[in-house]
Amino acid sequence: MTATLERPRTGGSPVIQQRQRAWRAMLFWIATHSVGLALGIMFTLPVILVLLTSFMASDQAMTSSFWPESWHFENFGEVFERAPMLTYMINSLVYSLLAVLGILVSAVPAAYALAKLKWRGQTWAFMLVVVAMMLPPQVTIVPLFDLWVRMGLTGTLVPLIVPYFLFDAFSIFLLRQFFLTIPKDYLDAARIDGCNEFRVLTRVVIPMAKPGIAAAAMFCFLFTWNDYFGPLLYTAENRDSWTLSLAIASFRGMHHVEWNLTMAATVLTMAPAIVLFVFAQKSFVKGITFTGVKG
Repeated sequence: MTATLERPRTGGSPVIQQRQRAWRAMLFWIATHSVGLALGIMFTLPVILVLLTSFMASDQAMTSSFWPESWHFENFGEVFERAPMLTYMINSLVYSLLAVLGILVSAVPAAYALAKLKWRGQTWAFMLVVVAMMLPPQVTIVPLFDLWVRMGLTGTLVPLIVPYFLFDAFSIFLLRQFFLTIPKDYLDAARIDGCNEFRVLTRVVIPMAKPGIAAAAMFCFLFTWNDYFGPLLYTAENRDSWTLSLAIASFRGMHHVEWNLTMAATVLTMAPAIVLFVFAQKSFVKGITFTGVKG
């Protein structure tokens, strides 16, 4: 009995083989990135829904129809007519930018002292930072509110901004973890050259820690930009000090909610944060990546 061996078929012309390889590569990419694609779609759909609703008519918003029957670009102009959105946007910028400045002034030196200096009680001080970070803000809000009322500063942005110039536990913790990744040899070399601790911090540590500082600043900006509880508590009595988060709530009436205008105001509120993240995402991701390298 004789067996005949056949050559394997090549599968067609080179063009067909190239298409098959491209198809298999695409299927492999989809399989390996399926979880990321699913999460991306899940987080993107609400943003798309908000954007589409902002262009709808009032009677179509929040119905079963997801696509605008007619595009109403005038909704964004009506938002500025109904409320002083420019003033609210300036208030939000003042609140967020001064809060970021506050953590740069207070958290950076504190994190440097916890990460690169040796002093008595350092471990206990770091534990205090961790405990303060886990402490719910509702625990301290009553005595703090009473303090600001006695000082006559409610109705302004001062009670929201000043705490960031004094102590922000999360920013200190985040920067301390990043400062630990900076090799000690650079600091010792600067000290040998005659630099004091302030110059070591400003000339060596801060330039090398720009990604970590950018990450902490962006966390602070996004939190304060979207903060609703703080402005509601301290500025609700004075509309001139309202932020954008409170302005969105002003489009809700007692018996009717104008969802198209609410979504238009929401789009205006989201836009600066999205633009900031697009331009700063490289430093943000790098800062988060290096933060957990060394404990």
